[in-house]
Amino acid sequence: MKIALVIGAMLGACGLGACASQPPLDTQLLEQARSEVQMFADNPAASEIASREFASARNSLAQAESAFKEKKSEDVDYYSYLAIRQAKTGQARIAEQLGRQRLTQFKGERERVLLEARNAELEAQSRLAAQETERGMVLLLSGVLFDTGKATLKPGAAPTLDRVSAYMRQYPKTRLIVEGHTDNKGSEATNRELSRLRAQSVADALVVRGVPRDRIESVGRGPELPVASNETVEGRQLNRRVEMVFSDNAGRFAEGVQGVRR
Repeated sequence: MKIALVIGAMLGACGLGACASQPPLDTQLLEQARSEVQMFADNPAASEIASREFASARNSLAQAESAFKEKKSEDVDYYSYLAIRQAKTGQARIAEQLGRQRLTQFKGERERVLLEARNAELEAQSRLAAQETERGMVLLLSGVLFDTGKATLKPGAAPTLDRVSAYMRQYPKTRLIVEGHTDNKGSEATNRELSRLRAQSVADALVVRGVPRDRIESVGRGPELPVASNETVEGRQLNRRVEMVFSDNAGRFAEGVQGVRR
């Protein structure tokens, strides 16, 4: 009887020793799952963009936690792995969706900028009172710009030249031909030279305002292109003018425009 009791006690002690020496569960994968799911939960877009993945990740993590309490090592690892994968998939979906939204916003912003630029162009043309002709956009410098027989600009031309220079700065590829015109009174040679000098005065005034000289060409047309009859005082006054011919925004002039550098 005593021997039996001793053997029983020894077996009990071995059983307890075996239980005491059982290795603890590895929580490394579970800790990673907790971290991934928490980062996923902290993303404001999780419930909106990736609600399915968010619910699945939380459910898998809950099962991993339950398995941990029950000391089911394989189940802990399995559900932890699922939670990690689902959280990462959800985060990837959010990144993709937000990327698409940013692309859409960029396209919308680009269209808005292009529209504003076009409106600014139209507004500038309107302020300049330029008119569309077969030669392109042409601006007539109106008013008395020069004294009779002189090529020195009067101060009254300054506001228009300021607007032209601003337009040229806004569209840096635009080029310009400044044309001087006269009536037919006097010799053609004198009129042509006077018209050339007046066109040059306007071009120089634009250069002073910051327009590169290589974007401006000045030409003296003399009396060759009248816009009214030279038989009346009023007609001759209209013919004494300076015109600006604008290229398009890529620097191209309309076909047939004379005086363009080749």
